[in-house]
Amino acid sequence: MPMSKAASARVARRIATAAAYGGGGLSLLGGAAVGLLFTEAQLAKRKIGGSDDEPPPADGLYGSAFAGQQHGRRIRLGFLGDSTAAGQGVHRPRQTPGALLASALAAVAERPVELRNVALPGAQSDDLERQVTLLLSEHELDMAPDVCVIMIGANDVTHRMPPSRAVRLLSDAVARLRTAGCEVVVGTCPDLGSIEPVGQPLRWVARRLSRQLAAAQTIAVVEEGGRTVSLGDLLGPEFAAHPRELFGPDNYHPSAEGYATAAMAVLPTLCAALGLWPTEDERPDAARRESILPVARAAAEAVAEGGTEVTGVRGPWALLKHRRRRRLPPAEDVTAPREEAV
Repeated sequence: MPMSKAASARVARRIATAAAYGGGGLSLLGGAAVGLLFTEAQLAKRKIGGSDDEPPPADGLYGSAFAGQQHGRRIRLGFLGDSTAAGQGVHRPRQTPGALLASALAAVAERPVELRNVALPGAQSDDLERQVTLLLSEHELDMAPDVCVIMIGANDVTHRMPPSRAVRLLSDAVARLRTAGCEVVVGTCPDLGSIEPVGQPLRWVARRLSRQLAAAQTIAVVEEGGRTVSLGDLLGPEFAAHPRELFGPDNYHPSAEGYATAAMAVLPTLCAALGLWPTEDERPDAARRESILPVARAAAEAVAEGGTEVTGVRGPWALLKHRRRRRLPPAEDVTAPREEAV
């Protein structure tokens, strides 16, 4: 039976509170259930397969056509997280989520965008400290990324990392980036129950655990001054409706079309974080089911629908947004970044 939004909010708040105060993980499963789930997981792995291909490198400069225009310096975009953030499952740099968002951001801002992706396939939240250090240590502090996108959480669920620990590690990473002056957008843990080869009861448990982690991630990120976008049914509701088109050959990572769908959902929040979205869209629109809610309730509402944004407004309140998506411009090929004055 699905949990109510109120119950989901309470669980998410408990996980986030345990993360903040160093509590242990919350366990919903007994030993017998874990044994059953292990058997189901092994069967699912045989069906899913997997990919050992290295994600195509996409670091570099996008929107180079704007480099000679007087619209301000280039935007620095950092990407962190796991295989989804790295773009595993596609073969061309321009098909990765980092390249798609860098190209689209350059088109909206009419400024070049420099992408640096430090995401690692297979990464769990305990790798974020290394990734943040790598991203920030490459430049002086005043050369830190303007905005960072983090996609993390799926491997925390599949490797049974205590959710409070996973959330604490993500919170620490967001806090470090915010201290360095970066805006932060987090794509929360995808709904692992949407992976087609996963059978019951593993599908039900995977959905519950991943949604609980996503909601707790939202609370922690918003409280550190970041924004979240629910990746929902593996990066958007379209994945559940069209799994054959939106999953890649391994039935686990997104296809090129799937990454484009995900990037289209994240782009409005990325632009809003940089002040590039219409200011009138920052108010809640009741016609689009938007509202200001307690942050835990907003987090619980967001996990049920892919593409939903949550951002803090004041105190314990958060703005729940369903931003209008824009079709992405054709992604361009990456060029080597050139030195420029700042």
